[in-house]
Amino acid sequence: MNSAAAGQETSTGSRFGGWFRRARSGMDSLPVHLPVRLGGAGIAQTKATPMRVLGFDQALVWVTVALLTWGLIMVYSASIALPDNPRFARAGYGPSFFLTRHAASLVIAFIAALLTFQIPMKTWERAAPWLFVASLLLLVAVLIPHIGINVNGARRWLPMGFMRFQPSELAKFAMVLYAASYMVRKMEIKERFFRAVLPMGIAVVVVGMLVMAEPDMGAFMVIAVIAMGILFLGGVNARMFFVIATLVVVAFGSIVASSPWRRERIFAYLDPWSEEHALGKGYQLSHSLIAIGRGEIFGVGLGGSVEKLHWLPEAHTDFLLAVIGEEFGLIGVLLIIGMFLWLTRRIMHIGRQAIALDRVFSGLVAQGVGVWMGFQAFINMGVNLGALPTKGLTLPLMSFGGSAILMNLVALAVVLRIDYENRVLMRGGRV
Repeated sequence: MNSAAAGQETSTGSRFGGWFRRARSGMDSLPVHLPVRLGGAGIAQTKATPMRVLGFDQALVWVTVALLTWGLIMVYSASIALPDNPRFARAGYGPSFFLTRHAASLVIAFIAALLTFQIPMKTWERAAPWLFVASLLLLVAVLIPHIGINVNGARRWLPMGFMRFQPSELAKFAMVLYAASYMVRKMEIKERFFRAVLPMGIAVVVVGMLVMAEPDMGAFMVIAVIAMGILFLGGVNARMFFVIATLVVVAFGSIVASSPWRRERIFAYLDPWSEEHALGKGYQLSHSLIAIGRGEIFGVGLGGSVEKLHWLPEAHTDFLLAVIGEEFGLIGVLLIIGMFLWLTRRIMHIGRQAIALDRVFSGLVAQGVGVWMGFQAFINMGVNLGALPTKGLTLPLMSFGGSAILMNLVALAVVLRIDYENRVLMRGGRV
């Protein structure tokens, strides 16, 4: 482009990956998040580059810390009265039992996240298939009698001494890595249905069969949506994607139709206040709605919830948002929704930035984590608010659950590593 052209601004771009075009005076058109500027000789670091662009996304870290801290407080508030329940009293639980375990899980997860952040994305790309195989083996192990822990008819946990580990949480993370790796490897044949999609579909079906054997339909839904999301973001033909989506919807519909107790949940969701359902499958939903209704606009105050006093089952896990709604009101619920929207949007932005730097695997991993966090939060919130049928999924980063907290923070550490490598590349370094 001729630099003498009067008042004409060039298109933005950078030279990374060998396919961005050089621009001589495109400073004004650059996105504000790029810590670089374009000069006559190429890329140069700005004179006063703030610290936030030299390391990692601090805003993402602080929003995550805020959700974790609020979650810790609410887990304590929602579980403080549980020792009064004979079921928990017989086990010797004290008022701070769940608080102590949740705090210990946060410490373990934080250490794991720090270690995860040190691992380059190239290593994750090489390890993705092996991690997926390891998750399959653990899903098989949890179904073996005397190995997997059975709680209320569900066999989902493996004993690990300091905590109970849920392999389905690892399977979500492994699916993100494996699907991203698969799409990178199959990029040249993504227009061919059987060669591009069928092997991935088989992998999802195998994971789904193992997870449904626990049973854990909620985890299977999240895993299937992660795989579909990465296929779509990876550029699979739109017609092929809609065929896959239709097949998935039909599959889940068939699962629900073939299971009497799942059908009953659907009927209870449609009419939770009926005499038939209010004390049955609609019990949790009806009391969740009562809790949120009691909170009104500003809530009854921290610790003032009545529904958590043995009325609302699993208040510290699946229905934590209902307690938040009762104690902090509509304002608290809207704040939680806003934080998760921002978190998901920021993660997806980091993924798009990586793809723009020709780092397709890293970009798809980040966006897969965004799909995971956003979809699971959406399902949990929808269930608590009565917009979706009851489903046993925790609220990411907030609900009680050591395995979920551990894998959530590990996944976010990978996203921060992607963001860190993006910044290094944009400063002219190497990763």
